[in-house]
Amino acid sequence: MAREFKTQVKVQVGVEEFWKALAKDFRFVIPKIMPNIIKDVELIEGDGGLGTVFLFNFGSDVFTVSYQKEKIVDLDESLHQIGMQVIEGGHLNHGFSSYKMIFQLTANAESETLVDVKVEYDTEAEETEMPAKTINSALAFIKCLESYLLT
Repeated sequence: MAREFKTQVKVQVGVEEFWKALAKDFRFVIPKIMPNIIKDVELIEGDGGLGTVFLFNFGSDVFTVSYQKEKIVDLDESLHQIGMQVIEGGHLNHGFSSYKMIFQLTANAESETLVDVKVEYDTEAEETEMPAKTINSALAFIKCLESYLLT
């Protein structure tokens, strides 16, 4: 049964700067700002556009999985929207048949951006905490990215 979980957060960084860090440079930035969670991100296939596949190797603070492969399945630069689908490992090893996270950025002011985060998932289990935990991790990442960009 397909489900979704949504939230929104405001960051004090302009939409273009935040988009560049989130959609273009994230594979280099994430290990810098969250090294205990993401050890590194490898480009497996593609050029960073639609269809690109990344391998996320998790760090010492992640106990339940060691890696996750994700594919860019939704990318619209004009809307500042990117969607990443888990295609191997990670969530798929924990009872999910599909798991996708979508980030949508909207300029709120010159140096302020609204970040909408949506997790779309399919699982056999009736209730699971994983989407809420993923959203919390995404919000922590967004706040870390904001701090990184402000320094």
